[in-house]
Amino acid sequence: MNKYVGNVVEIIYLDRKGRITHRKIEVLAVKDGRVRAKCLQSGGPRLFLAENILAVQPAGGSRYAS
Repeated sequence: MNKYVGNVVEIIYLDRKGRITHRKIEVLAVKDGRVRAKCLQSGGPRLFLAENILAVQPAGGSRYAS
């Protein structure tokens, strides 16, 4: 995820309740297995566990890659 810092990406994420969600985020920082980002749907700051990100792609792309 470090290569995406400063960029907008789409992720497939497994949340703490076991739900799989699709989100568009701006990656702000990656440290200690955590991704600090701005969620573009809610506009708020979010913290994601890197291990729970199932797939990521640059926003506007057409294929997901783990």
